[in-house]
Amino acid sequence: MPFKLKKLHFIRHNKKFNIYIFLTLLSLFFISPILVIIVNSFMGAEEITQQYPVFASSQSIQNNNEFMTMKLIPDMFTLEQYKNILLRQFLFLKMFWNSVGIIAAIIVGQVVIASTAAYAFSKIYFKGGNKIFYIYIIAMMMPFQVTLVPNYLMVDRLGIMNTYRALILPAIFAPFGVFLMKQFMNYIPKECIEAAQIDGAGYFQIFFYIILPMLKPAIASLIILQFIDYWNMVEQPLLFIDDAVKRPLSTYLSIIGKKDFHYAFAASTIYMLPALFIFFYWECYLVEGIQLNSGIKQ
Repeated sequence: MPFKLKKLHFIRHNKKFNIYIFLTLLSLFFISPILVIIVNSFMGAEEITQQYPVFASSQSIQNNNEFMTMKLIPDMFTLEQYKNILLRQFLFLKMFWNSVGIIAAIIVGQVVIASTAAYAFSKIYFKGGNKIFYIYIIAMMMPFQVTLVPNYLMVDRLGIMNTYRALILPAIFAPFGVFLMKQFMNYIPKECIEAAQIDGAGYFQIFFYIILPMLKPAIASLIILQFIDYWNMVEQPLLFIDDAVKRPLSTYLSIIGKKDFHYAFAASTIYMLPALFIFFYWECYLVEGIQLNSGIKQ
């Protein structure tokens, strides 16, 4: 009997080990493109040209190599790409700060509007509230391309075409933030609000002193998800903004890929850093929010 228990324990342990190995290999497979981009960002222009002859031939660069190769270790470590991007490419820095300003305005606006609207839908009863919220859900389920045309017509009618407001205003009223915040607020006990009402607290006092402190995981989750979403937006800037200097950094990679492709790896690496920083900085809040929203309690 003890031998059978030991054998069973060994089999279970071995299965867990195999699962961990499989998941590790799968993770490495998915992050391998990111590793290749980071490694290539420390290569010189000549080495990049030798590794990617397809791009070199598209720019009329002579290269005898017909096959694309990938290296995990550069032949010569250099910061040439980063120096060119950060010190010589004015358009890159201008678009980077454009993205920072646009995303900051969108995030602040979404947090304010989504939290207040979700508070009304979740904790304040008014006639037709559920029907209006169902409209929010329907709008959220629609493909992005369906709402792009109405947004374009509205932006054109308001006369804010080719301005940052054309990107900010439609984004801060996105229904996803309201839906996410309402789902979190549903877990806030009604007893807390009823106790505050008995003490004489009004709607605004309840919202600022009771609801908001409990919404830190929800706000962090909203910031992470919406930051990544709008940091990578491409269609809206190309459609709403005609001046390339006013566009965000997400549209820059296609430009540099056509002109100076050997600097695209450093630009891509710098482009990934803000999203990675936001994710890892607030990862614990995101996990806590997902557990709370799914009903999992530790």
